[in-house]
Formats: sequence, C-alpha cells, structure tokens
Amino acid sequence: MEQTFRPSHADFTYEAKYGIRNWQGGGRASARETIGRVAAGAVAKKVLVALQPAFEATAYVTQVYDLAATVDSTTVTGAQVEGNPVRCPDAATAEKMMEAIKRARSEGDSLGGVIECVLRGVPPGWGEPVFDKLEADLAKAMLSLPATKGFEIGSGFAASGMRGSEHNDAFEMREGKVRTKTNRSGGVQGGISNGEDIVFRVAFKPTATISREQQTVTAAGEETTLAARGRHDPCVLPRAVPMVEAMAALVLCDHALRQRALRLES
Repeated sequence: MEQTFRPSHADFTYEAKYGIRNWQGGGRASARETIGRVAAGAVAKKVLVALQPAFEATAYVTQVYDLAATVDSTTVTGAQVEGNPVRCPDAATAEKMMEAIKRARSEGDSLGGVIECVLRGVPPGWGEPVFDKLEADLAKAMLSLPATKGFEIGSGFAASGMRGSEHNDAFEMREGKVRTKTNRSGGVQGGISNGEDIVFRVAFKPTATISREQQTVTAAGEETTLAARGRHDPCVLPRAVPMVEAMAALVLCDHALRQRALRLES
C-alpha cells in the first residue's frame, strides 16, 4: 500500500492535492479522526439538554447491504439500539445483518448500508431560512463523515414520486400546540424546525480497503493489482452510529445557541 493507490480510497486525491499521503492508516481520511467529533458531540448533547430538557438523539442501523430493518422512529430507544453488536433495533434483521457481515469478511469483501437518526425534543424555530438551513447543515455534517455517500430527510427521495396532496403534512392543534398529522417533512420546513421529530438517513458505502485483489496503479503511474492486508472492518455501519449522533448534536447545538442569541437581542 506504500506504493499503490487503494481503489475508492483517498490515497490518490490526497497525493494529487498535497503531494503526500498517510498510506499506513489513511490520515484524515480514516474514521479514526472522528474521535474528536464524538467527544465534542457528547458535550453538545449536554448543552442541548440544559437548553431543552426533552432533547434526545438516537441513531441506529436500518440497512446493511440488501437487508432492511423495520424500525419505528417514534418509539425506538437507545437501549434497543445497543441490544446487539450491529446496533439495529430490529433484532431478527440484526441477526441476518451480522451473518452477512461475517460472510463478507470471510470472502475478503465489505458491505455498505444506511443509518437513520431521530432527534426528539427540538422546538419550532431552530434553523435559518437560506444558506444555513437546518437540513442543509445536517447534510453537510453527515457528508463530512468518512464513507458517507448520501443524505435524505423525512420522505427524502420518495417524495419525488408523490403528489402534493399525498405528501403535504396537514396542520392541527394538539394540546394547545401547532402540530402536523404526518411527518413527511422530517421535522424541518423552510430550513427551520417545526417542532416534530427530526428524522434523517445517511448512506454509507462499503469499506474501501478490502483483502480481495483489485486493479489499481502505483504512485509512479504503473498498472498493478492490490490485495490489502491488515485489520479492516468489513462494515462501518455499527461504528458510525455514535458519529452520526455526535454530528447531529453539534449542528443542533449551534442552531440552539443562534436562536438563544436572537431572542436575547430581541
């Protein structure tokens, strides 16, 4: 790996930009760098609970490869998420996911998947209307994580196949508050939270470094093949759950403090 570029890894792009790369562990492209994010996220969660006692962030694996779990975002708990090593609240599907991951490892391959996150206790009014829309900041935060390939909030891409009459979240009064009957908006409208649960999903690619032989080129421009050696996770999804929660907490903490400053000014 010292002389060759790993397919779909950041080896080539780092070399192109900086003229140097950390072939031993990936450097800033390694998920190891997220330890700082998770630590900061833990602090952000404490700030959010202090400002909004009902706040909680719960992320969980909903898909590994072609195995999709059935999870109710309105009732899922952290205890359910931590109930198995793959961090999927659907116990039956979790068993199948673990078997698929073990099989991929034995074959020298890797698997991708999807993590869903629900943010509860967020009041209406957090966010900005244009460049710092709440969902835009969440998307940037999630896509800054290693191995991420997609982001969607609420109904996401499924909304493209619906009519307005199907997709719109009707308003109603509930316990003296403006609420929505459905939550296809995912808790954000116009870039600002509406008081409903914020629900989004993040797609992760299969781990780029695999032990199966692949075609590549060397730093000198010679075509060759590479079969990586060493310890490499066959699936990053379980480890990415706390990363998603941490980045979501950091984004919300930022917007909570913005909103607090706005109210103090007014």
